[in-house]
Amino acid sequence: MSGPAHGPFDFSQAMQRLCVDLTDRVEELLHVDMSRVAVSFAQTRRRVLHGLQAKLTPMRFEGGALTTMRDGRTWTCQRLYHDQREMLYILTFYLPRFLDHSFREKMITITHELLHISPNFDGDLRRFGGRCYMHSASQKDFDRTAERLARDYLAQRPDRELYRFLESSFNELVERHGGVVGLQVPVPKLIPVSDARSA
Repeated sequence: MSGPAHGPFDFSQAMQRLCVDLTDRVEELLHVDMSRVAVSFAQTRRRVLHGLQAKLTPMRFEGGALTTMRDGRTWTCQRLYHDQREMLYILTFYLPRFLDHSFREKMITITHELLHISPNFDGDLRRFGGRCYMHSASQKDFDRTAERLARDYLAQRPDRELYRFLESSFNELVERHGGVVGLQVPVPKLIPVSDARSA
C-alpha cells in the first residue's frame, strides 16, 4: 500500500525523493546531486515486461564537454532547466513496464541507472576502458554491483514510505490514486554549432 489517495500519484516526485535518500546513503553514489537530475517518465507502447525499463540521458559529452565533433561538424546538446536550475542528467522510467516488475528488480534498475552517472558528476557517463565503456568488460559484473548497492541501501533501513510505492504495480497505483502523473521530458536535440568563421 502507498497510503491514502489524495489525487493522482506523482511518480516523478516520489522517485526523486527516493533517489535523494539513496544517493545520500550509498557511498558509491554520494557524488550524485539529484537537484540536477530530472526524473521523468515515458509511456510504453505495449504492456509487456520485456524491453527497456529505464535510461539515463547525459546532457554533456565525454569529460563533461559542451561540444563534440561528428562527421566533421561541431555539435552541442539542447539545455534543460527545471526550477531555474540546469539539469546535467535526465533519468527516465518507462511506465507501466517499470512498475510491473518485482520490487527487487525495480530497486536494481534504479541503482543501475544511477551508477551510470560519472563520478565527476559533470554531465557525462561513467566510462570504462575498452569498447564496452558503459558497462565495463562484463555487464554481469555491473549488474551485480547495482544489486549490491540496492541491498546496501535497504540494509540501512530507510523510511519505508520512501520506497513503498515500488511495492505496488502500475494498476494498483492507478486504482488507489485515480492515475499516475509525472514529469515528461522530450529527448534533448543535438544542435549544430555555427562555424566561427561565419559568426
